Amino acid sequence: MAMRVMLVDDEPFILQGLSRLIDWEGEGCEIVKMAADGREALDYLTENEADLIITDIRMPQVNGIELLERIREEKVTDAYVVILSGYSDFKYAQAAIRYEAMEYLLKPVQKEQLLTIIRKVAESRDVSRQEELDTKRMQRGYLLQNMSALLQGRADEQRLSYVREHFRCPGGIRYLHICLNDLAALEEMTDEEVVSLKDTVYECAAVYLREDADHLLGEFFVYEEDYEIGFLYCDYMAAERSMSEEAFMRTFHQALQKGSENLPVILLLGKRVEDIAKISHSYSSACVLRSFKGFQDGQSLYYYEREVQVGESKPILCARSLDALVAAVVAGDAIAINKSVDAFFTEMDQIDRTRETVVMNINWLIFRLLGLATEQDESVSQDEVLSYISGNVSKEEIIRGSRAHLRKFAGEYAEYLAQLKKNISGGILQEIESEIKERYAENLTLRELGQKYYINSSYLGQIFRKRYGQSFKSYLNTCRIREAALQLIRTDKKVGEIAEDVGYHDLDYFISRFIEQEGCTPSRYRKQAREGLE
Repeated sequence: MAMRVMLVDDEPFILQGLSRLIDWEGEGCEIVKMAADGREALDYLTENEADLIITDIRMPQVNGIELLERIREEKVTDAYVVILSGYSDFKYAQAAIRYEAMEYLLKPVQKEQLLTIIRKVAESRDVSRQEELDTKRMQRGYLLQNMSALLQGRADEQRLSYVREHFRCPGGIRYLHICLNDLAALEEMTDEEVVSLKDTVYECAAVYLREDADHLLGEFFVYEEDYEIGFLYCDYMAAERSMSEEAFMRTFHQALQKGSENLPVILLLGKRVEDIAKISHSYSSACVLRSFKGFQDGQSLYYYEREVQVGESKPILCARSLDALVAAVVAGDAIAINKSVDAFFTEMDQIDRTRETVVMNINWLIFRLLGLATEQDESVSQDEVLSYISGNVSKEEIIRGSRAHLRKFAGEYAEYLAQLKKNISGGILQEIESEIKERYAENLTLRELGQKYYINSSYLGQIFRKRYGQSFKSYLNTCRIREAALQLIRTDKKVGEIAEDVGYHDLDYFISRFIEQEGCTPSRYRKQAREGLE
């Protein structure tokens, strides 16, 4: 953004001379106002911004010193001020110093003098803006740390008080997952493509929410897949728009979908709680919806309260055919799997295949399959198993009667269970670890590594977490940030260059990750590290 410059002098020819003395545009400046006296300058500054004010002293109505005094005492602007004077009277210079003028120059002003001042202001402005940006990022990072503790039910009174103080959250509140809902398409995209898509959806959300955009938790990294944006909805948001919650969510979803033309966006709404202190209950209920999003039936909005309620009529459970299907999956018998799937659909065809009936039968099958996975390896994460299942089962396909879909999933899950029975050797994990350390800057995925080492990618993710105490993506990012930290200390490369070197092509994303791991921005990390070496 160009540096905004105001020129103030009661002599028109001096104003014209200053405006032509140097190539303002070439110096990255824009003259936004040429005022005839201090009063005109103050009138402009009440409605507009300026970064640098160059003003004469002797002017009618409000002179240069009075203008400077008003600016400082009334906090009209934090612009840099340069005083021009045809007088070398010490009292003027003294007053200029007292009110923090940047420079006091005698007329006629020389071109080189002005250029030196402009470049000095530009440098100071850049430093100030970077410090301000770093401070805001640090404050946002600290707020997210406290919010994370609240969402996961680990917050103490101090954290809760901090969130209340720095976050607008009166009355009822819900946690929402904003999900990009095509896992297969997302896994084929690069990290940068996913980040770009997610950023576009985030920007659409921010435009819709306006001053409430800070309720978006795009930097909140909880899941291995960064396909989601968290959002804390408060009752006042709909009320201030004179809308019902339902209408707010529909229009909000429409705004989000504009940012993702090719992939569907869905909203998973955790249950409503009365106070931010209980937000963990809303968050956990949204996670329940998240686990089952793979077999939702094409809706855009899913309310926890509606999805878990039981209807008046009791749905029918096809227990016999599903028991046979589970037994065939355990045995890894492809022929028996196909027969069991046929038997299940035949039984479903003989009853009223309502949404509620399908939901109950598929959920029953899911929990049976989940139990089979944990029986093979107690250390596997249930949430990851559910994510694997939800990414491969579509309730919509089953509603339409797709036997091929269920056969394919059941066969793949049988192979998945077979791999759980095998104890993947530490040697393979060590090979994968070495490969990550060598190729950390590339767009590595669990799917690619699973194919290379003949391991189911979901199972690889689970044993990876068991071995290293973190997800594959977290481990990969840790390697990248660790290398970035070393380069910050050992080289003079710019932050953007280092981000590219370690595999991040989006600078803001890199900075967010760095803050998450190191607790400060890259520039501050470099400064602190080098000061410690002196």
